[in-house]
Amino acid sequence: MTLNPGDSAPDFSLPDAAGKLVSLSDFAGQRLVLYFYPRDNTPGCTKEACGFRDVYPRYQEQSVAVLGISTDDAKSHTKFATKYELPFPLLSDAEGQVASAYGSYGLKKFMGKAYMGISRSTFIIGPDGRIEKIYRKVKPASHATEVLEDLAALST
Repeated sequence: MTLNPGDSAPDFSLPDAAGKLVSLSDFAGQRLVLYFYPRDNTPGCTKEACGFRDVYPRYQEQSVAVLGISTDDAKSHTKFATKYELPFPLLSDAEGQVASAYGSYGLKKFMGKAYMGISRSTFIIGPDGRIEKIYRKVKPASHATEVLEDLAALST
């Protein structure tokens, strides 16, 4: 199933780095940026996470929550978040089920090898639980700022 803007965001409950379950319903009435990334501590994912970190106060000013999701475990998320001082939760989708529901998990190829994994993508979910915008082609270095600019347009 392919998601489109206007569709209801698939529900989820995933553990954060501390093991606390975080659900989509926790953000009812609030705008949410949900970004899927392949792996903690890899160059592109680090750039993307630090990009969100660097402009995070601007997300907070607009009452927008940010969540990162990968298949990494809580221990990996804790190390990654601590090392780069990430101010937002990272959630563990160990089996890739939530990423699959969002169309962000599937067959990938790297250096001639095929494997299953998360593809970098981001969703803006509105206060009503509907998807407002989808990013399938993400440039890690500039993505957080791009999303911020689009949020400003959505808020008007």
